[in-house]
Amino acid sequence: MRIGLYPGTFDPVTLGHTDIIRRACTLVDKLVIGVAINRDKGPMFTLEERVAMIEAECAALSTETGVEIVVHPFENLLIDCANDVGAQIIIRGLRAVADFEYEYQMVGMNRALDDGVETVFLMADAQHQAIASKLVKEIARLGGDVSKFVTPPVAAALKARLGRA
Repeated sequence: MRIGLYPGTFDPVTLGHTDIIRRACTLVDKLVIGVAINRDKGPMFTLEERVAMIEAECAALSTETGVEIVVHPFENLLIDCANDVGAQIIIRGLRAVADFEYEYQMVGMNRALDDGVETVFLMADAQHQAIASKLVKEIARLGGDVSKFVTPPVAAALKARLGRA
């Protein structure tokens, strides 16, 4: 069984994330979505809320693709998380050249820690390349329309969090 790990903070999960998840399902039999606890980033949504959002967004996708999708919170090294869940590959989404430079360094460090885990990069679909959770949150904070970047349930959660519901 080929197991992949797609890590991120998913604060909140965007259409860019779900595009990568959908495409990652063509590469693996089981996809673990690693939700980073990263307290340093000061997430807008709690870990439990982010996990619930991703589970809701992926329920139909799992049925549609036949791929088991599991959401797994983690706070340790990414390579240790990959080993904990039995992943042979780490899936990373790329939007732009700037993403590649950071990811290139991460791959080097992860390979030094465990060269048995491969990293696979998936380019974001052209319509999703500009989407970043940080920007989605900023647009929502300033009262903008985020419906082009997230699903209706996530947009509603953003509005509710910001007291705009």
